[in-house]
Amino acid sequence: MSPTATPWYPLATTTWDDAEYDALQRVIASGRFTMGPEVRAFEDEFAAFVGSRHAVMVNSGSSANLAGMAAAFFAPELNLQRGDEVIVPAVSWATTYYPISQMGLVPVLVDVDLDTLNIDPAAVRRAITDRTRAVFAVNLLGNPADYTELQAICQEHDLVLFEDNCESLGAALDGRQAGTFGAFGTFSCFFSHHISTMEGGLVVTDDEFLYQAMLSLRAHGWTRELPDDNLVFPKTGDRFDDLFRFVLPGYNLRPLEMSGALGRQQLRKLPGLVQGRRDNAGTFRSLFESVPNVRTQRVLPGADSSWFGFSMILEGPLAGRRSQLVAALEAAGIESRPIVAGNFARNPVMARLEARVPFDLRNADRIHDDGLFVGNHHYPIDEQLTALADIVRTLA
Repeated sequence: MSPTATPWYPLATTTWDDAEYDALQRVIASGRFTMGPEVRAFEDEFAAFVGSRHAVMVNSGSSANLAGMAAAFFAPELNLQRGDEVIVPAVSWATTYYPISQMGLVPVLVDVDLDTLNIDPAAVRRAITDRTRAVFAVNLLGNPADYTELQAICQEHDLVLFEDNCESLGAALDGRQAGTFGAFGTFSCFFSHHISTMEGGLVVTDDEFLYQAMLSLRAHGWTRELPDDNLVFPKTGDRFDDLFRFVLPGYNLRPLEMSGALGRQQLRKLPGLVQGRRDNAGTFRSLFESVPNVRTQRVLPGADSSWFGFSMILEGPLAGRRSQLVAALEAAGIESRPIVAGNFARNPVMARLEARVPFDLRNADRIHDDGLFVGNHHYPIDEQLTALADIVRTLA
């Protein structure tokens, strides 16, 4: 297969139809392209969907992590100080780690569970020091982390819990939506994710200060979007002055009005999109029960994954042969990629971060060396999954 040819089994496909294009045309006809009423409506609808008090839309899931972490840093009740430590899983996307470092905090990378791919609570306990102030858990590839244990650890050690749910919209644990277990939770609406607003992300929170701080941080750190009686900084009462009064060292993370309009349409489809992915997961798990030397992702009891993709860790005689498998998949028109960023501690950028790795990361290393994942979709892919299993089986 030519590298430029359209893959038979791609990593991601569009979920748009006429509803999304009509939404775009509605915004074009309005003449309002910057953040406005469509974004505000999407925020309200998204918060209601996940069961959170507030949602703030930004221009990406990466920016959602930045807005949430910055708001937490400035929250008086959290009292985060430069040099404080935040425990994070060693397997995640780059922009889980960067906002921690950018706020002067220290990301402490710990190992993950080889079955769930999520942060190992035992590793969290082991890494706690007198400088530890928070845990930033990540729900990897649609799979909720063990929040029963993580919340207990945070309560026991007076730590604050944050949640990166960028890959796992629609997932749940014990009936509660993933992304709502922490002081804030983040989501991504990038093309390859469960819903797509071109570029976009959201942060949800029940905390009034965090919400208001994110409104300010999203747009230059000014007071313009803050209520008159707010918790961030008192307004002067002079409307002209309050439109251009800067109180936090903010950013420009604002989404486009088109993205808000798209999100409203996508959110209506989300239950069906997730159900389609779960149906495919049933097929994948059934097929791979009989494929030797491959470890696939396990879901905790009481959890419902939204199945971002299907991961495989090669074991036994398949260990060390990932490049062969990737080549065979590519020849068959099946796209694959590493499991997120593998062991992030092995990336050269770590030399530029004030980060700490207190213990070995043997599970993250195995994921880094022998892990990969393929895409999942909202429509049936039984034929593709059968071909995938056959290819892996022939190598085994």
